[in-house]
Amino acid sequence: MNYDVEITDEAKEKLRSMPKEVRRLIGYRIFLLQDNLGGDVQKLRGSKNEYRLRVGDYRVLFELEGRKIMIYAVGDRKEIYR
Repeated sequence: MNYDVEITDEAKEKLRSMPKEVRRLIGYRIFLLQDNLGGDVQKLRGSKNEYRLRVGDYRVLFELEGRKIMIYAVGDRKEIYR
């Protein structure tokens, strides 16, 4: 099952500020996420439809609504959950 991915402006801005190699790796993992939620995905505690994708020391936070993935935050694992 393929999912449609949308990225908020805030997440896009954060991605643009990251090094090129990290952006490329995160982009590849998001591509895999589109196909059957591939990758290291876990549901966030205390939420109904919020998940995180682990990409090394970085995390991609997203909401899953039917067949739509809405990425709302991208950042270092030490800072993303604050």
